[in-house]
Amino acid sequence: MKIALVLFNGVTILDFVGFYDVIYRLSIFNKTKDTTWDICGLTDEVTDELGMRVKVNVIRPDLSKYDLVFIPGGMGTRKLKDDNEFIDWIRSAESATYKISVCTGSLLLGAAGFLKDKRATTHPNVYDLLEPYCKKVIKTRIVKDGNVITAGGVATSIDLGLFLIELFVGAEEVNIVKKQLDYPYTAVGIVEV
Repeated sequence: MKIALVLFNGVTILDFVGFYDVIYRLSIFNKTKDTTWDICGLTDEVTDELGMRVKVNVIRPDLSKYDLVFIPGGMGTRKLKDDNEFIDWIRSAESATYKISVCTGSLLLGAAGFLKDKRATTHPNVYDLLEPYCKKVIKTRIVKDGNVITAGGVATSIDLGLFLIELFVGAEEVNIVKKQLDYPYTAVGIVEV
């Protein structure tokens, strides 16, 4: 599996890192050991909403070459949802098997048209911003509607990663990862439609 991790100016870095810290562990299991990922963006460096700089290792790749495209949230999504260049780039993920977001990353999936007939979620403070983009906003932590998976606020990024570990590898492997993370919590609010 080839994963694109999309970054942009104004990203909430914990949305990205919480997910990344979990999902990179796919490489430790035989079934998914060939998983690779690229940190993608439109420029070689992005700045998160608090001023931290992060290097991007692949600039403006064709996202159709990835099996999974992940988009975190952050205050930058408010402007980017109306940025034609950025949204056109996200649209190149149309053929990606999985389109995944956490927090307001769902606004970018929505602006690209990927939520049109889907149920989705986002950060609880901005359900109203998501409504125009999807069939129905579900006020919960994780929503899987076909090949599109959206998740709520920043803390949900870890649960989202664990959800994908279970989806791709299995429940026993989730327990292994939770022990590695010293993560004693069980995810709640998962809706599959």
